[in-house]
Amino acid sequence: MTLHIGIKSLLIGAAALIGLPATMVAAQNWNAEYRADGDGHAVGNPEAVVKLITFVSYTCPHCASFEIESDAALRAAYIHEGKVAVEVRHTIRNPIDLAAALITQCGPKEKFFDNHRRILFAQSTWLPKARQASEAQRMRWSSGPAPARMRAIAADLGFYNLMETRGYSRANLDRCLGDTVRAEAIATLSEHNAEAFGVRGTPSFAINGQLLEGVHNWTDLQPAINAALTTGE
Repeated sequence: MTLHIGIKSLLIGAAALIGLPATMVAAQNWNAEYRADGDGHAVGNPEAVVKLITFVSYTCPHCASFEIESDAALRAAYIHEGKVAVEVRHTIRNPIDLAAALITQCGPKEKFFDNHRRILFAQSTWLPKARQASEAQRMRWSSGPAPARMRAIAADLGFYNLMETRGYSRANLDRCLGDTVRAEAIATLSEHNAEAFGVRGTPSFAINGQLLEGVHNWTDLQPAINAALTTGE
């Protein structure tokens, strides 16, 4: 008779033999723990010592730079181990921000962070199109029914093609871009966050409910996270 033993069982058994708790071998990857609580979208251990809120505008070049610079380190060294939970909250400065936010929130909460990264990582390809938009394009973005404005932005800036790589069809995105209830909620939350936290620019960050003054990039944020992990505050 052949005995089949799973790899996980072998690891747990080996841990017991050398006196290590099984949880050290089969640690949870908190990068797969998603939440959407009405204020924003979060990933990580809900009981993490450090709860980081990032306030992001999709048309902010510094926000794209922050995402590119921080993404790997945050996920591997902080979120994965359950030390830090990260929440993204939208800052809406213009109609393009709103269209992008509607797209990132399209679908289940598990899709948000990859959508969020896709939009920001590709900002260098679509933001120049926005800056070079014709007067006719800008009129389409600012007049008429809200769903039509959002769809015009998505078409003119290439959001439809961009999100095809994420498995979205045009019909999928059109439904999300036409969700006026969600659009209103996103805009209202942006105003609320600006007032409640005193957000004056993007990206901005709050650790455990307190806005970090003068911190707007990964170089300055990482030491603040490490300090909060040390002090528990």
